[in-house]
Amino acid sequence: MPDTKHHSLSSEYVCQALCEKGLISQTQETQIRKTEKSIQRKLEKGQARPDETSAVSGRILAPITIIDVIDSMNLQRADDPSKSLGEEIIFQTLANAWGFPFKKIDPLKLDLNLVTTTIPRNFAMRHLVLPIAIKDGSLTVATPNPFNTEVFQDISQASLLKVKPVVSPKSDITKLIGEFFSFKRSIMKAEHQFADPLVDLGNLEQYVQLQSPDELPSDDQHIVNAVNYLFSYAFDQRASDIHIEPKRDTSLVRMRIDGVLYTVHDLPKKVHSAVVSRIKNLSRLDMAEKRRPQDGRIKIDKKGMEVEIRVSTIPVAFGEKVVMRLMDPEILFQDLEQLGFTATDLIRYNHFIKMPHGIVLVCGPTGSGKSTTLYSTLRDLSSPKVNITTVEDPIEMVHEAFNQIAVQPAVGVTFSAILRNILRQDPDIIMIGEMRDLETAENAIQAALTGHLVLSTLHTNDAASAITRLLDLGVPPFLIHATLIGIQAQRLVRKVCPHCRESFEMDSSELKELGIKTGAVGMIKLRRGTGCSKCRNTGYLGRAGIFEVLPYTESLKKITTVQADLDTISSQAKKEGMETMRENAIKKMLGGDTTYQEVLRVTWEN
Repeated sequence: MPDTKHHSLSSEYVCQALCEKGLISQTQETQIRKTEKSIQRKLEKGQARPDETSAVSGRILAPITIIDVIDSMNLQRADDPSKSLGEEIIFQTLANAWGFPFKKIDPLKLDLNLVTTTIPRNFAMRHLVLPIAIKDGSLTVATPNPFNTEVFQDISQASLLKVKPVVSPKSDITKLIGEFFSFKRSIMKAEHQFADPLVDLGNLEQYVQLQSPDELPSDDQHIVNAVNYLFSYAFDQRASDIHIEPKRDTSLVRMRIDGVLYTVHDLPKKVHSAVVSRIKNLSRLDMAEKRRPQDGRIKIDKKGMEVEIRVSTIPVAFGEKVVMRLMDPEILFQDLEQLGFTATDLIRYNHFIKMPHGIVLVCGPTGSGKSTTLYSTLRDLSSPKVNITTVEDPIEMVHEAFNQIAVQPAVGVTFSAILRNILRQDPDIIMIGEMRDLETAENAIQAALTGHLVLSTLHTNDAASAITRLLDLGVPPFLIHATLIGIQAQRLVRKVCPHCRESFEMDSSELKELGIKTGAVGMIKLRRGTGCSKCRNTGYLGRAGIFEVLPYTESLKKITTVQADLDTISSQAKKEGMETMRENAIKKMLGGDTTYQEVLRVTWEN
């Protein structure tokens, strides 16, 4: 194939490259060539010419190419009709044909300053070039057109670095240029409004300074844009939490994705207070109160769906730290079959929740998926025939099918106090956010004794520990015998990325040495992720639950005494067929859903 710019971006060249790779058939090539002009005209209707600027948005718009045309046709791949011929695989194929490396950009690994200060925004958008890394005196620049040699020379002269072009999808580059430059502009303009030098001793010491009349307000448009960007960025990256942490000289933005924290941005300390104030304003918190922890919530529209964001602020050494938990209804409300139960455990758990009265406990630490299990359970149980009432601190996700009550200690609405009133509300099912003390436990037991099904959580490491925790709280054994139906403990393991997973073999004896007993002999076939753009080269995408489901049987009741021993309860539970979380995780590992590293990270030997 010819290597010139003209031919390498032509319809003939692109179609030929896709044909040779087996991605399109001759019939599809004919279809592309026949409809190319009409589709191109349709795509160009909403876009200005390359040398013009959109009067509405101020964006410089890129010309339509044959690649855009093929991508818009949503063709099936000739080599695999179950997959569509998307922009990413087209650019990957062309990069290989052109002899350039292909790079799927991971936004989490981009340096905001590098992207936005190396070249101007207009230049970046006009020529579709994005600086993404500096290594060994070379600047890596992502572009959908690696034949822009004059542009690369200009970048090299401006940066005094050798430019190394890599091929990336056009839509990724335009999206990142727009987002990163807009966010940087908002932060810079906000920072510049502080004319005076910053003196911030956080919460450790007092420094008296008259407030400047031009101090940045929380409703400043630049701050509004910056905070909106952080929310949309978190949704795009499937983040469950956003952390905004004040340090001595900077403000750190981190996001938790699949249970792991990633540093996303390093903001100037000058804008930290304004960002926090904006979030407080949205969540209806007291913006003037900086010494006490506060809790609030924000409701945001995400592509036509309402997402709840739980906001928590707390004073730390260098200011106020904010943590926001994103409560996505798609994740919180799932079918019980999708949570990760084995067939036996699902039958047992369904038996628990279908009982007319009694207590069902869901156990695990913060971030183990308890809320998802409880909300999914309540949605499964909800119908016009039952009255479901919840007491939560705070309400994590508002759902109209439940009657949800928020704990407010300041006005006397505590778990224990509200439970006495709930019984007058004629409930069928009661969900208590957490059994924290004896009074709450006693009220929950009273509700169960009077014919209600009670669901609640306990912070214990495993299922058997819940029984000893109730005894430690001071609940008499005879009341546990009378009300407890069953206990479920859980954790979350990361799932192997389906886009880059591969099979490999490992000796069972090697796994046994690590503490993973599979019960097999010889080589065992396992799966792992090699790392790809979809999973940000981690090898993992999404999470699944691992469970311990413990029915509270007659034999367990007999050994539940004031002197009950945890080891004795655990041994008896295993004798009766309870599968431990490690055993459950090993099953998922052998089924190819997770890796042995995750089994070791999340579980322990009982």
